[in-house]
This record gives sequence, C-alpha cells and structure tokens, in this order.
Amino acid sequence: MTVELIVIGKTDSKEVAALVEMYARRVNFYCRFAVTALPDVRNTRNLTVKQQRTAEGEAILRQTTDGDYVVLLDERGEEMRSVEFAYWLQKRMNSGVKRLVLVIGGPYGFSDEVYRRADAKLSLSRMTFSHQIVRAIFAEQIYRAFTILNNEPYHHE
Repeated sequence: MTVELIVIGKTDSKEVAALVEMYARRVNFYCRFAVTALPDVRNTRNLTVKQQRTAEGEAILRQTTDGDYVVLLDERGEEMRSVEFAYWLQKRMNSGVKRLVLVIGGPYGFSDEVYRRADAKLSLSRMTFSHQIVRAIFAEQIYRAFTILNNEPYHHE
C-alpha cells in the first residue's frame, strides 16, 4: 500500500519540515510514503472563505483517483487512540487499498466536494492545532502506527 499525505501550502518552519521529513523517511521503511504540498491559493484577500475552500478543494481532488481511499483530517472526524489508529490502518491494508490518501486542508477546512469524495474523516484532537504543526504530529502518528503493528519498542502503553 502507498500512503500519501497531502497538505495545502509549504511549511515556513524549518523545524516542522525537518520533523516531517524525518518521520517520512522512517515510514518509508514500512510502505511507500510521500508528502505532497499543494501550492497555497493566491490572492486570498480577494476571495471569500467559500471560494478559497473551493480552490483548495479542486487542487486536492486533482491529486486523487477513483481507487484511492481518501481520509480527511477534520475537527469533526473520528478520534482514536494511537493503538486504535494502528489497527484502523491495518484494516485499510488488509482490505486491499492500494493508495491511502490522507489530507490536511487549509485554514478554513474543506469544500463540500472534498467532503463528498472522502471515505473517512479523522481528528487528532478536539483541540485546534496550526496546519503547520499538524503535519509533524500526523506524520509521527503514522510512524507510531507502523511500529505498533510490527511490535517494535517505540510506543508505550
């Protein structure tokens, strides 16, 4: 299975970028993993929130294919403990999913079209995090999930 993390915009933090890259290298030990940063929407001052969501949504949907299993990181998504997420990931692998696409949206969330395309929604927490730091947190959780599934001594209960 291939796992792709799609994010809106490049991070402006070298530290966050370094963390994401570190966990991406680690996850690649278990499966093909890529992080795709889509360009920020331009001229957002002249756009309504809905127009910005729509523009970001079109960019996200261009990155997906019909066979992809698309998961949105969304504040209204399902919350899981790390072990539960690991088993959730295992179920996707066992079901024959070829490409798992995990999407971190822009600052205003997702367009209606992206919500309709999504197969699932996950939430990291009821708390709000910057879209920059979520990249590192979620990349770490993906790595943690694979170490749990492989009984490696990274995660402690």
